[in-house]
Amino acid sequence: MPKIKTKRAAAKRFKMTGNGELKRSKAFKSHILTKKTTKRKRNLRKAAMTDETNLKNMKKILPYL
Repeated sequence: MPKIKTKRAAAKRFKMTGNGELKRSKAFKSHILTKKTTKRKRNLRKAAMTDETNLKNMKKILPYL
């Protein structure tokens, strides 16, 4: 069997944590920031975990994480 290719776009956006969860950055932080509150922008800086519903697909996309 040949090796499975990693989706490079996903590899740049996700990191695996020590207990097997996938860490991701939050969306909506790139532009149109003037109308967003400081509190909202501060919370968007923090990392989030991917949902359990997407985890099966993510394992397929990122086989070697």
